[in-house]
Amino acid sequence: MKNKINVYKAADLLVTEIDAPAIEDAVRHILVAVGEDPQREGLVNTPERIARAYGELLAGYRTDPVELMNEALFDVDYADMVLVRDIEFYSLCEHHMLPFMGRAHVAYIPQGRVIGLSKIPRVVDLFSRRLQVQERMTHQIAEFLCQALNPLGAGVVVEALHLCSMMRGVKKHDARMTTSTMVGTFRSNSATRQEFLDSISRGAEPLHF
Repeated sequence: MKNKINVYKAADLLVTEIDAPAIEDAVRHILVAVGEDPQREGLVNTPERIARAYGELLAGYRTDPVELMNEALFDVDYADMVLVRDIEFYSLCEHHMLPFMGRAHVAYIPQGRVIGLSKIPRVVDLFSRRLQVQERMTHQIAEFLCQALNPLGAGVVVEALHLCSMMRGVKKHDARMTTSTMVGTFRSNSATRQEFLDSISRGAEPLHF
């Protein structure tokens, strides 16, 4: 198990605790810099609230990927597609630290081993709850599954709305971004890839947040 996920060793990724006092101090400096008074009633507890929020929003840095998969891999004689679609996620863009949010669709074709159903959304959370870019996050989810399961192939499609383009810059409210990573038979076999894409498009609704 630990050998399967060797590029995501806990020692490489884990931060035991966030430095809440440092975050709070930085927030106070930002409030002053934008012309606010961090001591006024509505803001006096804001630095503490933001530190707690970052602890939750960036929890992926403190999630042990080996422990995440612990006792969730099963030897099963099944060789057809496994798909979990419409996995809701929230992340923070590393360029502006503004949220982007959407849905991830994750599929793989087992090669004698499957992962517990609840773990796939947790894998999405593992990588979304960090400072991210959508392209890298999509690739990381697929790569992690391939390392853990050694499947015949894996496919990940992520659709998201980015507040950094909705609130600032081009200010296009309805523009959404779609990224995909196809590995193994999902890349080499057009029929497998099309089955996956057809499955996630069937009954799909526009993103609303």
